[in-house]
Amino acid sequence: MLEIIEKHIATVASTTLDSPEAAENFRIHYLGKKGILQALFADFKSIPGDQKRAVGQSLNELKTAVEAALAGAQTVSSSKKKGPTEDYSRPGYATLPGAHHPISLVRNEIVSIFERMGFAVAQGPEMEDDWHNFSALNFPPEHPARDMQDTFFLAKDPDWALRTHTSSVQVRTMETQKPPIRIIAPGRVFRNEAISSRSHCVFHQVEGLYIDKNVSFADLKQTLLAFAQAFFGEKTEIRLRPSYFPFTEPSAEMDIWWGLENEVDYRMTKGTGWLEIMGCGMVDPAVLESCGIDPNEYSGYAFGMGIERIAMQRFQIPDIRAFYENDLRFLRNFQGAP
Repeated sequence: MLEIIEKHIATVASTTLDSPEAAENFRIHYLGKKGILQALFADFKSIPGDQKRAVGQSLNELKTAVEAALAGAQTVSSSKKKGPTEDYSRPGYATLPGAHHPISLVRNEIVSIFERMGFAVAQGPEMEDDWHNFSALNFPPEHPARDMQDTFFLAKDPDWALRTHTSSVQVRTMETQKPPIRIIAPGRVFRNEAISSRSHCVFHQVEGLYIDKNVSFADLKQTLLAFAQAFFGEKTEIRLRPSYFPFTEPSAEMDIWWGLENEVDYRMTKGTGWLEIMGCGMVDPAVLESCGIDPNEYSGYAFGMGIERIAMQRFQIPDIRAFYENDLRFLRNFQGAP
């Protein structure tokens, strides 16, 4: 009987199961109710005791070989079934073009214009301490901007808040660099304001700072006019209105002529035709002094603009909330833009 088992082991080892039908026939032949293994195990009962160990080991070896052959056949069958399911002769799908967000498009263009004027780009943290966000910018302790209605304070700590403007970057620059200083600071800012079609609690700014000897308000006006005509067109008109900011004196608001040609124009300009895009002014001597710069030797100007409002003018978008809703129908309008 031992010789018979060894012949079956050799046969199993040389058998190739190249189809599901061959594997099924093989299984029935060896493992079926009337198969070879059932017959051999039945004959095993009559084997003398001194031969049972050797014959039993051979039977187990045969059974293991049969099961391994069947497992290999199933693996081959599965790999054939998992073959290519796509028709590679079909035309491929076109790759959809990527797109910059409209806020990024406008920010990049603004930065590019000021870089051509000689301004360097400066960055700073979005979480700021009281000194850089308020005190160094000449905000007195009782100023309304310090109230919870305008500022997102962190963990109820009045000494830390999400920055309300990128002017904090200007402070950090003045503390670490000596004049002349010519920088712009683009970035995201946060204010605890009601969300509407014209305002949001999160928005983006680009602020500028120029400090050197004999800098005048005329230099500021010419810089802003050059920017407006480079961005909005050569015939762009601007106007400067007196205003107040704690960190500049004198201070002004700059408007551009939007026009009154359609309903969006009336809504965005409140019927005036003029759109306010930035605040500006000469850096207050107290701010220079608090940052370690001698106001008797140096002077400078600063300005800051909201990117969203300019993007609304550029792309004729009537509602600022569209920038933050991630609506693909809105974002697809900017596919292919540079």
